[in-house]
Amino acid sequence: MADTAGRDRAAPVAVTPTPPFWTTTIAAQCTAMACTSDGLTGADAAARLARYGPNGDAPNRRVGPVRAVAKRLLEPLSLILLIAAMVSAGTGDSIGGSIIAVILLLSISLDTLQEGHAARAADILRHSVALTAEVLRDGAYLQVPVEQVVPADVIRVRAGDIIPADALVISSSAFAANEAALTGEPYPVDKRPGPASGLSPAQATGALFRGAVAQTGEAEALVISTGSATLFGAAASALGEVADTSPFERDLHAYGLLTARLTMALVLVVLTASVFLGRPLLQSLLFAVALAVGLTPELLPMITTVTLSRGALRMARRKVIVKRLAAIHDLGAMTVLCTDKTGTLTSAEITLARSVAFSGSEQPRPAHLAAIAAVLGGDRGALDAALVAGDPHATADWTLLGRHVFDFGRRLGSVLAKGPEGTLLIAKGAPEAVLALCSGLRLADGAILAMGDAERATALAQVQKLAQDEGLRTIAVASRVWTGAVHDPATADETALVYEGLCAFADPPKPTAAAAIARLAAAGIRLKILSGDDPVVVKRLAGLVGLRAERVLSGNEVAHLSDDALAVQVHKFDAFGRLAPDQKSRLVRALQARGAVVGYLGDGINDAPALKAAHIGLSVSGASGVAQAAADMILLDQDLAVVADGVEEGRRTFANILKYVRMGASSNFGNMLSMAVASLFLPFLPMLPTQILLNNLLYDLSEIGIPFDSVRPEALARPQVWDMRALVRFAAVMGPLSSLFDLLTFAGLILVLHAAPPEFRTAWFLESMATQILVIFVIRTNGRPWANLPRPVLAATSLGALLVAMIVPFTPLATLFGFVTPPLLMTCGIALLVAVYLVCAELLKRVAMRPSPARRMRRRRA
Repeated sequence: MADTAGRDRAAPVAVTPTPPFWTTTIAAQCTAMACTSDGLTGADAAARLARYGPNGDAPNRRVGPVRAVAKRLLEPLSLILLIAAMVSAGTGDSIGGSIIAVILLLSISLDTLQEGHAARAADILRHSVALTAEVLRDGAYLQVPVEQVVPADVIRVRAGDIIPADALVISSSAFAANEAALTGEPYPVDKRPGPASGLSPAQATGALFRGAVAQTGEAEALVISTGSATLFGAAASALGEVADTSPFERDLHAYGLLTARLTMALVLVVLTASVFLGRPLLQSLLFAVALAVGLTPELLPMITTVTLSRGALRMARRKVIVKRLAAIHDLGAMTVLCTDKTGTLTSAEITLARSVAFSGSEQPRPAHLAAIAAVLGGDRGALDAALVAGDPHATADWTLLGRHVFDFGRRLGSVLAKGPEGTLLIAKGAPEAVLALCSGLRLADGAILAMGDAERATALAQVQKLAQDEGLRTIAVASRVWTGAVHDPATADETALVYEGLCAFADPPKPTAAAAIARLAAAGIRLKILSGDDPVVVKRLAGLVGLRAERVLSGNEVAHLSDDALAVQVHKFDAFGRLAPDQKSRLVRALQARGAVVGYLGDGINDAPALKAAHIGLSVSGASGVAQAAADMILLDQDLAVVADGVEEGRRTFANILKYVRMGASSNFGNMLSMAVASLFLPFLPMLPTQILLNNLLYDLSEIGIPFDSVRPEALARPQVWDMRALVRFAAVMGPLSSLFDLLTFAGLILVLHAAPPEFRTAWFLESMATQILVIFVIRTNGRPWANLPRPVLAATSLGALLVAMIVPFTPLATLFGFVTPPLLMTCGIALLVAVYLVCAELLKRVAMRPSPARRMRRRRA
């Protein structure tokens, strides 16, 4: 604790990152790469190709089926089951050995089939980029395979092209790129020559990025990075890394080691004592092996797989497709959910938020004129679509007479239209560009005043205020009455305009986002926004959906923090903006470093590294192919409420798995412990090896219905994780309780009833089967058993197995297993002991099932 506190007080360690390439000039890059901006020769390109390698991503190292199976067989539980199957078959119990082997084989096969989704993600990446590129070689442009593009190449990209490499713009003509999947920025980005001051890719106005789509115009650019050195390639490289062990796999491994140690210790003690007491070696060995098989939770792989598979089916009905079964448990254990903004918290559909006059009041006229210009001008951008959606009948009384298409260099465009107000020239575009052309402004009452520098400054301040306070992007609208002959407007005509006002746009949150976040918070899950968008926009969104938004940590600030400092800071913020893809994965790992079980929800290429780094990767239908491939689950409905539904299923699944584990930690372990202790003092074996194996088989059959059982609401209220200390304490309370009643049974049979060995074994078989099977109805719930009845499937399997166990000694099969018909008095005494045991188990279970102190502390922090 002292170390943690000291680390919290430590001052953040500054990290000086290398300035990104878009902050430098073309000349500086040419000097660094020993080239010119006139392109390469064929020989130079070939030399650079040999030096830097193909412009692609290294293929994933595929894990073959043999290695995948071997990896699972080396798990402690798998090794125990494999050895138990082999020894059972070798000692004559071929049926028991075969059952264990089949269960193990089915479990490993299902897990192996689930593997490989992340390994295919890089392949999807490679197929989602350009196949050819236009490069300047030997003084002329030519098409080459995209793999042959090298650093220092000069490329040309046009509207519709997929950009083949990271590059600096040399020249551009009305060029804009869609980088939403890379940076999270939903708006098209204008690209023009010149270094940018911002350190985030979303601020790199002079850079092109591999994988982005050219939306309008044309550009020439100098290639800086190719292959895995690009922003896009970094995502592919991250997906090719070996995934960390999931929380479920890690905890199952720890449980397997614990079981293996207990089994080995008990078997060695019994075997050594039996040999020391002079019993036959073969009989002692068979008894020890039977104990090992009895202690082994051989149905755990099957119970786990069936429970997870059933959870996957239930989640499919709730619109969640599960790709990795263990992720269901991890989702239930999740304590922090990180999510991208665009497409998850927001609909990624730009809407018109406000139409504002010069006075700052809401006026419909600016938006109405802008919609006329958008429709008649044929503009098809996201902002224009929002204008049209806001006023779909804007052009009902207007006719197009001429237009000046949007000029990306001047950042404005105009139309000449005739309508109820006569013939008007309507211009719209960037506020700075439009305001510079205005000589007047329209007031709310329609009066027109002269516009000077002071008025322009006021209008620009309004633009700044809308951006900072509300995270809105704006365009300005202006007009003037047209006089003279009708013709297509030219630049010279776009003067002496009257400023009409501003149109402000937003990417609004989904209507269900705030309620879903509140539901997750009630379930003990903290949500954090990790976005590539502007911090101002992220802050506004965070406030709208109910998150703490006093301050947003930017990507630039994250870059200057060491990993240790980031692990401290990440818990102080709920929103992060202007993040690069690698920074998102850094934040995920920083949360994991402090013990959080982290989920990540994203839909873009920029989310792929974080999806891979998180314990649970969540994507949505309609997301980029790489995001879907990197995810463990895919939401068919792009709504956080679906995540909350999935969390409930994950917790329900784990609660049922835990019931089986508790069964083994109580009655099963207790009975085997009793048998081991009794073998040290009785002059005969308390139960024959075949009887132990029958006991174990019927006990396992009784638990087949566990995956179909119901779960109490309190088990769904908080994150569910393996609590080894709590399991050990449960076994330490419930196991000895079971052993105590076993020893009482032994005492009654020997000292009171003077039972012969066959009668003793028969009576104790009946007692052990009844206590082992019936205790599930007690420990399956924290509440009273009669207030929370089991599902019919569990009741049928449990009581059916118990019925078989009770009637075997009274059938001809009794001789086969060494049983005899017990006297009535003995049978009644066993029934009484079982009833008292169940009452005691009910009284002690609240102590046994209490979480460990560390777990309770985590709950309080949550």
